[in-house]
Amino acid sequence: MAAPSAVPDYPRANFVRDVVARRPDGDRAVVTLDADGTRREWTYGELVTAAGALAATFAEHGAGRGTPVLTLVGSRVEYVLTILAGLWLGAPVLPCSEQLRPKDVALRLERARPGLVLCDARNRAVLDAAAPDCVVLEPSEELWSGGQAPPFADLDERDPSFVLFTSGTSGEPKLVTHGQRYVWGETLQATSWMAARPGELVWSTAAPGWSKSARNCFLAPWLGGAAALLQDRRFDAAERLSTIRTEQVDVLCMAPTEYRLIAASGPIGPLPSLRRAVTAGEPLGVPAFEAWRAQTGLEISDGYGQTETGQVTGVQPGETGPPGSMGRPLPGVRVRLDDGELLVDPSTVPTFFLGYDGGVAPEGWWHTGDQVRQDDDGWLFFVARTDDVIISAGYRIGPVEVESALQTHAAVRECAVLGVPDDDRGMVVGAAVVLQPGVTGSDELVRELQQHAREETAPYKYPRRVWFVDELPKTTSGKVIRAQLTPPTTA
Repeated sequence: MAAPSAVPDYPRANFVRDVVARRPDGDRAVVTLDADGTRREWTYGELVTAAGALAATFAEHGAGRGTPVLTLVGSRVEYVLTILAGLWLGAPVLPCSEQLRPKDVALRLERARPGLVLCDARNRAVLDAAAPDCVVLEPSEELWSGGQAPPFADLDERDPSFVLFTSGTSGEPKLVTHGQRYVWGETLQATSWMAARPGELVWSTAAPGWSKSARNCFLAPWLGGAAALLQDRRFDAAERLSTIRTEQVDVLCMAPTEYRLIAASGPIGPLPSLRRAVTAGEPLGVPAFEAWRAQTGLEISDGYGQTETGQVTGVQPGETGPPGSMGRPLPGVRVRLDDGELLVDPSTVPTFFLGYDGGVAPEGWWHTGDQVRQDDDGWLFFVARTDDVIISAGYRIGPVEVESALQTHAAVRECAVLGVPDDDRGMVVGAAVVLQPGVTGSDELVRELQQHAREETAPYKYPRRVWFVDELPKTTSGKVIRAQLTPPTTA
């Protein structure tokens, strides 16, 4: 589907020394908006100085090359500084979501075995309940001021840079180790998908703990010559739009759920500074795509990647992808379909992982486990996780197309579609629906939604079981966990 291109050989290098520290000291690198309303602009010179001091602090406490550093902090400057300090020393960073519970943190402590933890005071109770057996530091300016910066570690492409965990939508999260090539390899998606320009401001709203945050929060913007915005607040549709306008964001990268919720919350309004909008992580859906295009003139450029692979596909600058498409392979990346499953050639993916739990990555074509279809022009469309495909009376039905149909109904805020066991058909299509504020669920509304689905997609795909829920179970990265949805017995 794309011409093969070998992954480049990476020299022994250090990303902080060879990229970040070579930027003009006075250029804007990061804008931080803290939870208390404090706003600050950080230059490259300030970040390098602070990261060097933090690297010295980490080294004093035994962190160094190959020693994981776990973080439990928000979207604040210490998140940036910790990653830079880790890259400085060759200490892989494990960013954790602040939404994790003690058992989740305990799993990560057990599997990653960090030598040091940086934990915000607001998350300390959760961390302590997980019983870490290593040094724990709380963020403060003293940690990154005054220390003598240690020498930069010379690293090769297989020295670890990040330790990440998969989202856990279909089982226990897996520990994924990425090498230094992951950081350098971000250049591909930074230029061919995010496509920020020098001097622009990029806001990737993904919180720490999501792989898209690790690669897109500030690394990809910097590789495009842009600055990055970090806001330490939970999602609120009105505030999100206000921040875009106030800070004059040029490039926006949000989760599909966030785009959908903003579109469902009322008029989006003008966003004059916004030049490009991108998304990845799960299918955006046609209704949200159309709403943003109609109200802002922007076509959201969808993309696809996994924790293990990094970005693989995307709608590139200058392209107009069909609504609902996750793009085409990025330049040089080779993919193919095998019985509907998307396979990726690791030798063409510059951000491919090193392996699970310290092991070696599987050889040969990478099986993504995702069912995908391709049109005659090469555009790819996500259908379902292989495990999520619904086989009903011999028909193969992908949840996404049914969800997209239901989401065009005015009463639906969110929904998730899954297979429900049935004696006659083996499985039937079921839909858990979150209604818009002020709308009340009823048997009549169930019938209305079923008829609506019949009219919007093939009739055999309509949900025979529909039930209403207050919210959908999601991972910390916003992906729906269908395995936790169970229809009521009386539905």
